[in-house]
Amino acid sequence: MRLIVTDYEGLRESSNPTPVGASRMETSYAELPGRENSIPRMRRREERVGRSILIIDDDSSLRRVLEYNLQEEGYEVSTAASGEKGLRSFSEQVPDLVITDMKMPGMDGFQVLKAVKERSPGTLVIIITAFGEVDSAVRAMKAGAYDYITKPFNRDELKLTVKKAFQLTGLSEENRRLKDRLSDRREFRNIIGISPVMERVFSMVRRVADTEATVLITGESGTGKELVARAIHSLGSRREGPFVAVNCAAIPKDLLESELFGHVKGAFTGAVRDRTGKFSQADGGTLFLDEVGEMPVELQPKLLRALQERSVEPVGGSAPQKVDVRLAAATNTDLEKAIREGVFREDLYYRLAVIPIHLPPLRERREDIPLLIRHFAAKHGAETISFSDEAVEALSAYDWPGNVRELENTVERLLIMREGDAVTIGDLPDKLRGVRGSGPAGSVVNLPAEGYPLEQLEREIVLSALERNGWNQTAAARFLRIPRHVLVYRMEKYGITPPGKR
Repeated sequence: MRLIVTDYEGLRESSNPTPVGASRMETSYAELPGRENSIPRMRRREERVGRSILIIDDDSSLRRVLEYNLQEEGYEVSTAASGEKGLRSFSEQVPDLVITDMKMPGMDGFQVLKAVKERSPGTLVIIITAFGEVDSAVRAMKAGAYDYITKPFNRDELKLTVKKAFQLTGLSEENRRLKDRLSDRREFRNIIGISPVMERVFSMVRRVADTEATVLITGESGTGKELVARAIHSLGSRREGPFVAVNCAAIPKDLLESELFGHVKGAFTGAVRDRTGKFSQADGGTLFLDEVGEMPVELQPKLLRALQERSVEPVGGSAPQKVDVRLAAATNTDLEKAIREGVFREDLYYRLAVIPIHLPPLRERREDIPLLIRHFAAKHGAETISFSDEAVEALSAYDWPGNVRELENTVERLLIMREGDAVTIGDLPDKLRGVRGSGPAGSVVNLPAEGYPLEQLEREIVLSALERNGWNQTAAARFLRIPRHVLVYRMEKYGITPPGKR
């Protein structure tokens, strides 16, 4: 942005012992050349190269003093002796900042302010006013001026006001750049990220969205695999069709075949009517198979046949049914390792992984965490609640084994449990602040001296594992190094129910 400074009548002595107009190069005001724009550029110019200021003031002495002091700070400064000349200069090259005097012959500071804002709304304007004209300065700020300086003022006050103006400009520009980059992500809905690794994901999604290729999305639990699948669907030609999601790990082995392909009445005990499977429900749209690596190996040939022949045969049925479905699958397991272990078919893997897309864990894109924090705060209706720099830094330093899902749950909890108007480092749990317990070295659990019930401890461990893995039972069981059915038994034993089923 540009800043314009206009008339200044009385620059009083600074508390700095260096006289007004004297530089570190010991050039006094009396030694300055006679031409207004011939003031030598000082050494610190390199520090702020590119920042330009237009000064508009009918007092030539003041113009030269302002010009000298601001050039000494490294700014590019131009001057004008009247509002009319200042606007002509403004039109030729828009500055980052305009400083203008309030009272001048002809066009006054108000008129300059109005004209500048009409031509370049983003340009900052500082008004210089006399001691008894504060009301006029306040009116100018209401009309769009950034700030005002009251005569007489010293050089430090001038430099500080200009410095703060450019700090605001820098923040506004950075804000605008972030908004511009995020606006490009609107089609990705809740997928937040501007890191290079996420840029590559967005690029891949755009390229494959309008194709019919099968997509295999890989990544740890909680990285947002279903969100990517939904983005591919919404950006593609099938966007008007249904998006049907199936979690292969959440459906009992004996029921998954019926869930996917449907069944006819009497196909098995309890099949009292025909049922349409997920493949048929997704006809004309996209079928998303989440946790496809958990699919029983004996069911995998039927899935492969459905993909190859684009038809399904309901359980107990005799006639194949044609389906027009695009398939997207996701897994947090190593399918190539599963192939070597004989629990996943190699031919099905290559049929699914026509287009592989890998989602990085949150610890590999830490620069996205501040954006995600703001996004989740707004999502939970707390966009006005701020997070301290220390809190954001601590949250960004944590490894987030549960990834984006764990971060969202943590942000929601912090917003609810915070003690003040903002979330501070003190609101964070010990593990996020890097605080270790007082137990033995290598100990995960620190028990109180008075003892603790084993069943309560086990319940807390199971609950913590589920929360950390986004309530994905397969991932939580793997995290605890136990079979999934053992985890399900513990959940039933302790009355632990997923949030959506309470």
